[in-house]
Amino acid sequence: MTTLLIQTESTPLKVNFPALVQMTNEQFYEFCQANEDLQIERTANGEVIIISAAFSDTGNRNFYIAAQLGNWTEQDGTGIGFDSGTGFTLPNGAMGSPDASWIELERWNALTDSQKASFAPVCPSFVIELRSSSDRLIKLQDKMQEYIDNGASLGWLIDRQNRKVYIYCLNQELEILENPEVVTGNPELPGFILRMAKIW
Repeated sequence: MTTLLIQTESTPLKVNFPALVQMTNEQFYEFCQANEDLQIERTANGEVIIISAAFSDTGNRNFYIAAQLGNWTEQDGTGIGFDSGTGFTLPNGAMGSPDASWIELERWNALTDSQKASFAPVCPSFVIELRSSSDRLIKLQDKMQEYIDNGASLGWLIDRQNRKVYIYCLNQELEILENPEVVTGNPELPGFILRMAKIW
């Protein structure tokens, strides 16, 4: 059975298709192309998740996150950044779209042009997720751990409602920052500072 999970700003909806088998990567890519106006993810067990457009205030905060990461990426020059519309195929088969992400140039350049033109089969080295009003915290925490388990070395989960930032690092204990003014990427992203004033 293929499950379609439609996430609205208030509650996720599931739609089941008993006659369909689980989509292959190629079929999933075609499905996403046929619905290019939607943001679509897929879990490791094949569950398809359609995410509604962000509310304006969340989109504004995502903009400031991406802008700060983009500015640092240009100055640093060792990698490339991605916005919230970018999908990556993780080693476990899931396809996720972090709100912002970054990959070293060496890892990105190791991919073929056709891989880059699809949902690239690589886990970003750094991911940021911003919790929206509809997101359940435990679901986002699981998602962040999945990125770490699949190769990310650093991840930040920003919980605006409670003014907390959860810091995920490979082979380290979870760190929780309470109402920080800035969050720093050292040592994984040397010199990257995310200023929180316009994100809270």
